[in-house]
Amino acid sequence: MPRILIIDDEKDMLALLHRIIGEETSHELTVESDPVTAMASFGEKPFDLVLTDLKMPRMDGIRVMAAVKEIRPEVPVIIMTAFATIETAVEATRKGAFDYITKPFRRERILVTVDKALQWAAVLNENRTLRLALDASSGFSDLIAGTPMMTAIFQRIRQVAPTMGTVLITGPSGTGKELVARAVHQHSLRHAKKMVTVNCTAIPEEIIESELFGHVKGAFTGAWQDKKGLVEEANEGTLFLDEIGELNPRLQPRLLRLLQYGEYKPVGGVTTKIADIRFIAATNQDLNEAIRAGRFREDLYYRLNVIRFDLPPLAVRSADIPLLSCHFLEKYACLNGKQIKDIAPEALDILKKHTYAGNVRELENIIERAVIFCRGDVLTERDLCLDEETAYRPGDYGQNGFRMEAEFGRMPFKDAREAMLRHFHRRYIEALLRESKGNVSHAAEKAGIQRQYLHRLIREVGVDADGFKKGR
Repeated sequence: MPRILIIDDEKDMLALLHRIIGEETSHELTVESDPVTAMASFGEKPFDLVLTDLKMPRMDGIRVMAAVKEIRPEVPVIIMTAFATIETAVEATRKGAFDYITKPFRRERILVTVDKALQWAAVLNENRTLRLALDASSGFSDLIAGTPMMTAIFQRIRQVAPTMGTVLITGPSGTGKELVARAVHQHSLRHAKKMVTVNCTAIPEEIIESELFGHVKGAFTGAWQDKKGLVEEANEGTLFLDEIGELNPRLQPRLLRLLQYGEYKPVGGVTTKIADIRFIAATNQDLNEAIRAGRFREDLYYRLNVIRFDLPPLAVRSADIPLLSCHFLEKYACLNGKQIKDIAPEALDILKKHTYAGNVRELENIIERAVIFCRGDVLTERDLCLDEETAYRPGDYGQNGFRMEAEFGRMPFKDAREAMLRHFHRRYIEALLRESKGNVSHAAEKAGIQRQYLHRLIREVGVDADGFKKGR
């Protein structure tokens, strides 16, 4: 039950406020006509809200507010006065008042203001709790979660990390597969050595063999000197094979031999080399289906699938959304040099109800964009720009143009350009995948870009390509 402290030197006003708020709410009210006595009471009891008159003997409302903020800065203060001027309103809000109410006030006005102030206090308290949870988030760096299913994954990471077992991480795009891989490496006995990442979609097929295993001088045109591969670079550390389902079938036997015996040969080389490596692989594909289609070797699958982590989509762990949102807010506020401290209750409710096709990555993108748009110290519903009508839409300047809405007018040019480009990438990629029914190769061909580059764009904007295969 919220506790409210009301301070006014006019006892008739105290009685009126007690009657209005007491009849309409179940809040616990304390009224004081002497501000000095009120401050002594505030220091002893955990109040959630303070309503104070501005003009009072011994101690005015501004000094009361300063005393409140010194003792408990998170408690909102509402200033009331019959002597309303623009100057006093500006001074009150500048010094930290939640709101400013003039007397005489309407019953509805005081009740709505009290309700909003208490909601504000509640979200501040929730965010403080989230920060504490982040500080104690199991020591897994950017792996943020509190749901039982993710806690179980954290426990398994601790259990398997110190071993040599090969790890396969599966789950939809954007669920944090690389973060789990890094957590396994960081908690392993090899944490002092490198974790080398190989993105099987980002490296062109014609050079991936050379990138993985290296090459000797003269092995092919352009090989003008010996080159060390990523396998050799990962020696005594961890090799993370991201998007393993996209690995060229021609290379799969060589990878299998590396997994089985630790042996490999550089391209064009005749000498077999030995690598001491911990292997982690990740995919958003159904490898069993890929085996049936002849795209993936069954024996390689069984070599990889020793220890398996199946990461759930964000929809299954929606209780983590406030925790993740708080984490991303702090991250991007810091990166962008902004003093954004909290998320408004209405904005947090919208984030909880949103459908995340791109999972955690999409949530992160939303918060990053909102931080860029935000011009206050609290992230609001408007900053989220989830409604396309509040952001920007194509066509308003003809076939090749964009119309900038009011939000762009609040942004520096560089931020607006980046936000528009991200929006264009997302909408364009969605249109490509919809037209190609989720076939990334066909979509890349239509776009006239390399498949690996399209995969990278898909990951960056948090689009779920698999969802378009189902006709979504």
